[in-house]
Amino acid sequence: MSAHIQTRPDGKSGLALLVIAAAQLLIVMDGTIVTVGLPVIGTGLNIAETDLDWVLTSYALAFGGMLLAGGRAGDLFGRRRLFRGGLVVVLLASLLGGVAQDGGTLIAARVLQGVGGAIIAPAALSLLADTFPAGPQRNKALGVYGAMGGLGSVVGLLLGGALTEYLGWRWIMFINIPFALLVLAGTLAVVPGTRQRGGIDLPGAITVTLALGSLVYAIDRAGSDGLTDGLTLTFGAIALGLGTAFAAIQRGVRDPMLPAAVLADRGRLGANLVMLLMGAGQLATFYFLTLYMQSIKHYSPMITGLAYLPFAIGIGIGASVVGPQLQARTSARNVLAIGMAVAAVAMGWFSLLTPDQNVLVTLLPAQMVGGIGLGIGFVAATISGVQGVAPEDSGIASGLINTSQQIGGALGLATLASIAVTAAENQPAGTALPEALTNGYTTGLLGAGAFYLAAILVTVLLLRPRPTSQSSELKRPTAAEAAQRADS
Repeated sequence: MSAHIQTRPDGKSGLALLVIAAAQLLIVMDGTIVTVGLPVIGTGLNIAETDLDWVLTSYALAFGGMLLAGGRAGDLFGRRRLFRGGLVVVLLASLLGGVAQDGGTLIAARVLQGVGGAIIAPAALSLLADTFPAGPQRNKALGVYGAMGGLGSVVGLLLGGALTEYLGWRWIMFINIPFALLVLAGTLAVVPGTRQRGGIDLPGAITVTLALGSLVYAIDRAGSDGLTDGLTLTFGAIALGLGTAFAAIQRGVRDPMLPAAVLADRGRLGANLVMLLMGAGQLATFYFLTLYMQSIKHYSPMITGLAYLPFAIGIGIGASVVGPQLQARTSARNVLAIGMAVAAVAMGWFSLLTPDQNVLVTLLPAQMVGGIGLGIGFVAATISGVQGVAPEDSGIASGLINTSQQIGGALGLATLASIAVTAAENQPAGTALPEALTNGYTTGLLGAGAFYLAAILVTVLLLRPRPTSQSSELKRPTAAEAAQRADS
């Protein structure tokens, strides 16, 4: 195996971080940027309301299903090369979506966007580790990266609202083109990254991609049609069967797509579970708050987007200010627990929402608090999820972290949306519709808080109480070890 270390301590490291962070922002933003504009998109392309969710789900299916394959491809074929290739896919997909004349074309474009995102995301995190030397410099860079991971969803909602209202929904897709071109130009400042020599586990790649895609679809279908729906059960069974086949393949191949060592560490396993729970709570929170603002408060798409600014600011503060300060003083376990506790408090605050309430009482300040908690959590979970991984395997470890967040988002939204509908329907007779709906939304938000409390439990049980300075870095071989690997 080849594990040439290519950290870039020169003046280009700042530009490299900007490029990597911008790419992460782009792909996370694409997951939510169409949300606020869905009604307008449905009208413009004559998409039935029952099929509109495919504009969202298609991206999630492709992104979540392809992440592990994308991460391994970067390890084998070169991370910067895959990073650039993913950007080109996103650029072309966005052009296709922007000129779409029917729903099928738009959904196909969203699938391609998801594929591009699944190539970019793990490569971006791995390139960050290749660019910055271990220690405080890398931890600061991871803080910026984590902020983009949390911030992207909020920026997508904000930008989607503004573009839909002032330029038209097609600019939701077109906006990616200049963005991707700028990031592509900036990749000249990014190191090629480490690369592994080995065979391609094609059966493993195919089975895990189909398994994850089937799982995301089954979860989404369960949220809309119930756990006993035929397609829900069918795709759930397919996901289980393919997942079992993938595990068997990994035990029998020489170059497994998911090396056992990646998940052997208890702390990394815990970090992935926490990221799953964070994704579950965050996506559902955006869903309920968007419904509250548009259905109850009757905000326009633009105002809805602007109302998410406190969340964006909070994530930035948590990831770039509070989180790094905590990491310098205590263990990753404590940092994660603190972040999840703060996020859970915010969900409790959201439960006080009422139809006629002043936004300064709950909606805006609770967003700020929730953003700070999630900002802290995203950075700490990302650091813990890649700690101790050999450089040549950091792509697959990065893909695993992103996969956990995507699967969690689908699972949380399906589960909590069902709970919210049930809560709204079970309100006492005579309850006004706005109040019944709001009670459903707040019940769902409390469910998101329960996910964050569960994340605290996972953190305490699985992460070790060791100082962040020892656990937050990707393990790098010594010069002698690197030379030995290069010769082998």
